[in-house]
Amino acid sequence: MASHRKLRAAAVVCVVAVAAGPAPAAALSAADAPAVAAVPSAVAPSPDPFTGLSADEIADRAVTATRSATSLRMSGRVVTDGQPLDIDFAVDDEDECTGLMKIKGGTAELRRIDRITYMKGDEAFWRVSMASQGTPEAQIDAAVELVEGRWLKIAPGQPGASDLGGVCDLKSLLSDLDKDEAERRGLTRGPDAEVDGTPVATLVKKRPGGETTTVSVSREGKPYILKMVKAGGEEPGTMVLSDYDEPVEVVVPPADETVDLSRLDAGTPA
Repeated sequence: MASHRKLRAAAVVCVVAVAAGPAPAAALSAADAPAVAAVPSAVAPSPDPFTGLSADEIADRAVTATRSATSLRMSGRVVTDGQPLDIDFAVDDEDECTGLMKIKGGTAELRRIDRITYMKGDEAFWRVSMASQGTPEAQIDAAVELVEGRWLKIAPGQPGASDLGGVCDLKSLLSDLDKDEAERRGLTRGPDAEVDGTPVATLVKKRPGGETTTVSVSREGKPYILKMVKAGGEEPGTMVLSDYDEPVEVVVPPADETVDLSRLDAGTPA
């Protein structure tokens, strides 16, 4: 269906969001996007695991730790190529995941297990996704009638399988942390803070044009990246990473609630 090309953008967004050395993004829509959350207020001092390290060295440790994760949850409001998207996904290193995405008032849930991807969207999601690709109204109506209230089952090799599977490829997402090491240079350390009750070190990078990226690194346990905020620039927003190394439970939808992608009318773009 035409929505798969749009969901490819979701895969790209996830990569950009996780590959933060410092480089996240976010927003639901240009009109609806809330103000970017300010960095939490400073917290009481405690033993600093990063004593003697520069901000760049802390970033190196954060990338190494985050890349070692066997699973994580990513949630936030992201935008790429002008396309706004809400995401909330739990992903593991077995290429399995479960979560949801929202786009222009439409919502879709995504599950992947045993190399099979299942996607269930509401009518608004399918219509917005297909219309954005220029699908004729009659074909949209036919496709919506077929998939409404059902899970679309997408097997390996079928259109969209590779792009959607990329959203659930934790190893690929985390490998991008080292894609451009130069992006992690030139950081400064801001005031220590907290993210959901966990003390963090804040690393800040300012770019020309007023764009500022702040990365929050856990000061407890492994130095995982817990939050990224980008202010200014064309893609301001927030991404939160949590539930590191927690089991990701993916439930296969009931067979009587699924429809195979191959059943779609051949005239409907895939």
